[in-house]
Amino acid sequence: MPGVSAEQVKQAKEVDLLTYLQNNEPFELVKPKHGTDEYRTATHGSLVISKGLWFWNRGQIGGKTAVDYLIKIRGMKFVDAVKTVLGSRGTVDYGAVDSHGGRGSDSSSALPVEDSKPQPKKWDFYPPRPNRYSNKAIAYLQERGISPEVINHAMKEGVLFESNYYNPESPYHNAVVCVFAGKDESGKIVFAALRGIDTDFKKDKAGSNKSYNFTLPAKNPNSRHLAVFEAPIDLLSHVTLQQRSYWDFDSHRLSLGGTSSVALIPFLERNPQITRITLHLDLDAAGIAAARAIKAELAKDSRFKHVRVSFSPPRNGAKDYNDALLRTIITERELKQIAKQSTRQQADFSL
Repeated sequence: MPGVSAEQVKQAKEVDLLTYLQNNEPFELVKPKHGTDEYRTATHGSLVISKGLWFWNRGQIGGKTAVDYLIKIRGMKFVDAVKTVLGSRGTVDYGAVDSHGGRGSDSSSALPVEDSKPQPKKWDFYPPRPNRYSNKAIAYLQERGISPEVINHAMKEGVLFESNYYNPESPYHNAVVCVFAGKDESGKIVFAALRGIDTDFKKDKAGSNKSYNFTLPAKNPNSRHLAVFEAPIDLLSHVTLQQRSYWDFDSHRLSLGGTSSVALIPFLERNPQITRITLHLDLDAAGIAAARAIKAELAKDSRFKHVRVSFSPPRNGAKDYNDALLRTIITERELKQIAKQSTRQQADFSL
């Protein structure tokens, strides 16, 4: 069984996250604002690196070392994370990392794949229970500019519904939430992003499989195009914008739930027919950095060298696609109001 030696584990755990990113992924680092020493990352804007520690506020996960980060945030296995960190330092010999003592290594010093430290509890996933009616969720989405037709389509797909958050220990217990679900190949819900309707609550349900994030499939299951968004609201906003412009472009649509590729790579593995990806990420530093990182990651992977990747952020100064949608709606209302006023003035003049 492949493993790493105790000495290699020790060496890897001496590398903190800031040092690892500075040496290997400098594009991921967002420099501290004036007067602070807190670094952030382009992929996870709420992940703070300070005083040798890191903490991801959105996921409520923290740690000290680069190994912790690669395991808890990137989803790597323990041995892979150790090898990645050691490889970045130029100190790992993959031929020597063998539990059978290959290439003269001491097999008695090899550790098994599992980390010797206790791992965080893995929660079983149970899909949120849909409310009998989704009136509040529908009203909330319509306030965000999403059209009734788009809402109805997502609900018919079974990936959008209203529920109540259950956690007696949380201040948000019983809060009404919008559920943006993700299904596996069998059609079973294995992921759920919960977004408060009357509160600022925002969380993925415990045990969610992030490889199956919120998705709206194309009408043609063999469609070769994939549109990628940071959040479900942006995805639904983009569909609404296309509907309002009478542009019926058939494409698979995927929400990343952030800017990480943790949902994108598995989607491409499940849909090898995809040849074109359009990244509709936010028009900010994090969105731009993530688009570059995703494009570079796919270019390095031989499985996806045939995939063409483009970046198409919202236009006209909008931060994200929901902002773009709301600006369009407001502009139309203003134009209609101006037209009404003009009509009244002409009527008064004719009198």
